[in-house]
Amino acid sequence: MPQNTLIVVVKQSCQTCQLVEPVLQQLQQSGLLSAVYSQDDPDFPAGIDTVVDDSNLHQSWQRKIEIVPTLIRLEGGEEVERSEGWDRQQWAQLAAIDELGATLPASRPGCASKSIDPGMEEKLNIRFAGDGLEARRVTIGDDEDEMEAMFERGWSDGLPLVPPTPERVLRMLKGTTRAAHEIVGQAPPDLVDCTVEKVAVNAVMAGCKPEYMPVVLAAVEAALSEKFCMHGVLATTMFCGPIVIVNGPVTRAIDMNWSNNALGQGNRANATIGRALQLIIRNVGGGKPGEIDRAALGSPGKYTFCFAEDETDSFWTPLAQERGAAVGSSAVTVFAGEGVQGVVDQKARSPEALTASFAASLLAVSNIKSAMGGDAILVVCPEHVNVYRDAGWDKARLHSELANRLVRDGEQLVAGAQGIDEGLPAWVAGKQIPKFKPGGLMIVRAGGDAGKFSAILSGWGASGDVGSTPVTLELSE
Repeated sequence: MPQNTLIVVVKQSCQTCQLVEPVLQQLQQSGLLSAVYSQDDPDFPAGIDTVVDDSNLHQSWQRKIEIVPTLIRLEGGEEVERSEGWDRQQWAQLAAIDELGATLPASRPGCASKSIDPGMEEKLNIRFAGDGLEARRVTIGDDEDEMEAMFERGWSDGLPLVPPTPERVLRMLKGTTRAAHEIVGQAPPDLVDCTVEKVAVNAVMAGCKPEYMPVVLAAVEAALSEKFCMHGVLATTMFCGPIVIVNGPVTRAIDMNWSNNALGQGNRANATIGRALQLIIRNVGGGKPGEIDRAALGSPGKYTFCFAEDETDSFWTPLAQERGAAVGSSAVTVFAGEGVQGVVDQKARSPEALTASFAASLLAVSNIKSAMGGDAILVVCPEHVNVYRDAGWDKARLHSELANRLVRDGEQLVAGAQGIDEGLPAWVAGKQIPKFKPGGLMIVRAGGDAGKFSAILSGWGASGDVGSTPVTLELSE
């Protein structure tokens, strides 16, 4: 091969490639053209002696071709310069031929290379470089239905899954800069190393998009932390499962829902991020219902429970920022919670009246007699937030007022008081007992603009050092 040569990558179905056929013939006559790689027709372009069939796209993949035609100048066999599409001035400079393509238009945009067709990049990587994935491969028989096979192997939460093909997993891994083999944490109950790759596999099955990966990874890392105590969340006979609350710019970037039906169905990011976390606990850690997952009743939230906080109004400090995340950062808070307990108050017009209503409802968390146990989240709808905004109450003021209203006389809480056998030991009599442990009540704004309907998400009703502590983590890419 001469020291200085030119190669061109084309496809017959591209009009710009057809346009430059006479230019390719000029380059052949100059003696500089060493090869033309044709992606879809080995007989195109006509009149060229050095057409190489690249229908397997090996050359296009190897040279990272994105646009055809692409003209590449080589020196000593190594690329030194390229031009994409047709640009007469650029091509003439690369070929050092002043009158190259003189009769053609000055420029024309090229077409997308077949090597970057949807899904093709991952297929070519696997074909020519291997996929580099380490997860155990499961071969599905030719006569097996993929969906049924995944159900039968116990991978599903009861709903259909997306088959985690190598191509889909590689595509999912592009959603993060973290290495596929990096260990995010140990997944209980089996304490299996959970790698970024395993997270990606389950994110595929859950139906996530690659851009959700930073949120999924942060949620998994938080849930696998010692403070969150995921093993305990699984093993308890109570209702709880991980609830993921997302804050920051990422909620808008991936189109999460914080408005109408924020705690319900209908939003892909909300639904699949929470589901991916649950599938990871099931498939990586081995936490399956009826086995280590001992919930007596469970809740629909154990399929998925994930939503974003409404930060469209700067009046209230976002949850993640309250819990130490940097201003303007994206973060997740993972909370061991139960289902939705509605708080309906359509008549309160003062912050004092609304706070009294919230406090009375919060007293019922777990049991009217429980205290100093689990955590809770108060989800305040926009119409209720407006009551506080109009009165100038920020979140800190609401926290303070609620704390004052959630302290009770110990006599009301001892076992047997009020005719209720459930209760606290006799030593609390004569003491003032708060409903929640310090920092145990979190406040989040979410919901549609119409309707005075807020909600309480009860936490795991544990006590002392037993139980789960909410964990907030900022996202990394």
